[in-house]
Amino acid sequence: MKWIKQEESFRIPVKSWCEELEPGAMAQAANLAAHPALVRHVALMPDCHQGYGMPIGGVVAAKDAIIPSAVGVDIGCGMVAVETGVPAERLASMEFRRAIQEKLKTRIPVGEGVSHPVAQEWEGFESYLDHNGQVSDFANTLDRKNLGTLGGGNHFIEIQKSDAGFVWLMIHSGSRNLGKRIEEFYHRRARKLNERYRVKLPDPDLAFLPIEEAEGHGYFRDMLFALRYAAENRRRMMAVMKETFAEFVPECPFLREVNIHHNYAAFEEHFGETLCIHRKGATSAKLDEIGIIPGSMGSASYIVRGLGNPDSFHSCSHGAGRRMSRIAASTRLTVEECDQAMEGIVCERWHAVRKFGKHRNLLDLSEAPQAYKPIDEVIDAERDLIEPLVRLTPLAVLKG
Repeated sequence: MKWIKQEESFRIPVKSWCEELEPGAMAQAANLAAHPALVRHVALMPDCHQGYGMPIGGVVAAKDAIIPSAVGVDIGCGMVAVETGVPAERLASMEFRRAIQEKLKTRIPVGEGVSHPVAQEWEGFESYLDHNGQVSDFANTLDRKNLGTLGGGNHFIEIQKSDAGFVWLMIHSGSRNLGKRIEEFYHRRARKLNERYRVKLPDPDLAFLPIEEAEGHGYFRDMLFALRYAAENRRRMMAVMKETFAEFVPECPFLREVNIHHNYAAFEEHFGETLCIHRKGATSAKLDEIGIIPGSMGSASYIVRGLGNPDSFHSCSHGAGRRMSRIAASTRLTVEECDQAMEGIVCERWHAVRKFGKHRNLLDLSEAPQAYKPIDEVIDAERDLIEPLVRLTPLAVLKG
């Protein structure tokens, strides 16, 4: 832990593993520390940076409430990684790696707004609707077409090599548009409910729902559905990735597989009581639990073992964490320095920006390695939270 802060306006202290916190993230942490529904303390992971309502890389605890924005819009966003027994030297040729990447692009829909042409079958849709007893907008045609697709932003598919010299496969993705709609729906309800009862909040974006009321039950039910959906989404993509990889590397032994979330809430035992733990951009790190902490597209990722530190609510970072906004990265970085950072890694180069308003004529450098914190510094800052087991470096990257 780097520091603890307690101010007169705080109801609970802030405990941080992030040494230098940007002003926006610190202001959001202060709002959490003053929140009437939160208990114990606010925990900030070393990859912490400003988010919507709550910092990304934050962990908080409540007794009787759930805060939709403290889980975030991509409910169930997370990682899946598969260890293979294939020596990395078999992928020494960049052309060979590029051929695998190109084949994957034809089999896994990649990019914002890109879906399967037809709805996908999954028993989770029917079981959710049966349990609901109603037709729900949270299992619609778009959700069925999105199942088994990557999405955009910082989501990725990577072929990696371990320091021991073996190939790993990794995917970062979540619940696609489903989680966003769930968060927005219940956040609106939370704001109306808090206004009705004149609850004083440090920030209306931190509106909460009482767990024991219908709205709280509804959010938790639909969040759990999004978590199942996100895990199935990653599982399906990884199944395609393994099948494709095996076509290029016959008789490929696939060993352990890890599939985790880093945007969710769960009831857990901490400090002798049952608390609703909100992890927004944070990975569960219970004692001996295996986790995944990815770096940027040009840097290392880690397979880690949790140490069960109570001060972090048994949590650790979920990645490297941004140090530059998307606009800042695209306006300050140069193509030359970004290309240099990706040297030796198969990847698609930089596209024209699709958003950013007046900055439309720029190339989108928002996912360049320089836009993120150095992953090794993040790992070093949380040695009391996790033990690194495997260090992985990218060989080929497919971004959304």
